[in-house]
Amino acid sequence: MLNISSIKKFVEENFSHFGINKKNEISRLFYEISKRQNINFLKIIKNLKDKNFSYIKKILLKRRYPYTLLNEKEPRFYLPVLDIHPENKFPIKKFKLYPKRIYIEKELKNISFVKRFKRNFSKAEFITIPSLKDYLKAHRYDLKDYNQRKDNFFIVKERYDFFKKCPCTKSAINCNYFILNLGFGCPYECIYCYLQEYTNSPGIIIPSNLEDFFRYFKRFKKSSKLRIGSGEFTDSLFLNDITGYSASLIDFFKDYPDVYFEFKTKSKNINYLLKSKPYKNIVVSWSLNPQKIIKECEFYTADLKERIESAVICTQAGFKVGFHFDPIIYYSGWQRDYKEVVDYLFDNIKEDRISWISLGTLRFNPRLKKIIENRFPENRILDEEFIFGFDNKLRYPRTLRFNIYKKMLGFIRKRAKYVWVYLCMEEKVIWQALENRDRHQFL
Repeated sequence: MLNISSIKKFVEENFSHFGINKKNEISRLFYEISKRQNINFLKIIKNLKDKNFSYIKKILLKRRYPYTLLNEKEPRFYLPVLDIHPENKFPIKKFKLYPKRIYIEKELKNISFVKRFKRNFSKAEFITIPSLKDYLKAHRYDLKDYNQRKDNFFIVKERYDFFKKCPCTKSAINCNYFILNLGFGCPYECIYCYLQEYTNSPGIIIPSNLEDFFRYFKRFKKSSKLRIGSGEFTDSLFLNDITGYSASLIDFFKDYPDVYFEFKTKSKNINYLLKSKPYKNIVVSWSLNPQKIIKECEFYTADLKERIESAVICTQAGFKVGFHFDPIIYYSGWQRDYKEVVDYLFDNIKEDRISWISLGTLRFNPRLKKIIENRFPENRILDEEFIFGFDNKLRYPRTLRFNIYKKMLGFIRKRAKYVWVYLCMEEKVIWQALENRDRHQFL
């Protein structure tokens, strides 16, 4: 990792006439350019001819954001304080999902749902608590605790957030998706995951009262043709063989044929799911990325081959499947790699077995940038150009996003003319531009 203290010290000694905010911006730009170009930051200094702040910042921005400054009007840059602490780094090691502690709300301690966890994790410590709410009041968490969240499971009774509309970003085209809030927290370590923002989370939260979700849904459902999924705040299948969620969900939603229910996963944990009878409105979906990205950014998840093989098995069993190229991550060689993924997908799965494909480029709240830098300081995804987008999230420049979607849509349409493709959390102008190019069920 770059020596941040050396950068800050150099800026302090050589630009002492700058105010604190200006020093922070210059330090941030030195750091990002050095990391992006893999050079010593002192080499950057050689090209600076005077010590005027506006001049220096302009030169450094051109070097850090060359594409953006050539293609975007009035871009807004995010240059936060350089604040990276080695103790927050996530220790990547061999993965084994086995919690050390399982906390159980008092009223649930004798239910059969809890007994399944005791059978499967007999060496874990089982601790009774009055309620998750009371537990959280007495504890505080930070990034170091978040790194250990897989050690702690919480079995709870959900009382409030049964269903909610997908938190689509402001000003984006809404895809009318709803979330079954069946758990919070994921055992996988995806560098870009927005769940990292919830550093106050004590562990993986697992609701035990699925029947209450169903009762609420009967009151909640007021329109037809809903799309609902359980993979927004957790992975739909990573504990499915223990929770048994899939059997109950399929049995319930089979009686609502105008509602599509989606299991969304990055796992290969499909055996328990396959014990259920398939129905037309039940969709099993996988997030897809090139194996390079899975290896470097999606730790502990199933590899690309395992995801596609799992999807094939599900289609052979009669299930419909879906795929999410989200987030699409830009890097040198991305076009070749993503085209290979699309071809691999359609080499193995027929178009008529696919319910939908979504596309979404990498975007995130500004706060997440520093979290990623702390947990994964060697990451390369932040080396690309991110600026404030239409929703104040950090995004690739609009022209770059459009070109990515255009290429991806071309790859897909070359292999599947009529499969439904939509964009996730994207602005209207890009949807409209793509609609003019694509006449085959693109929303």
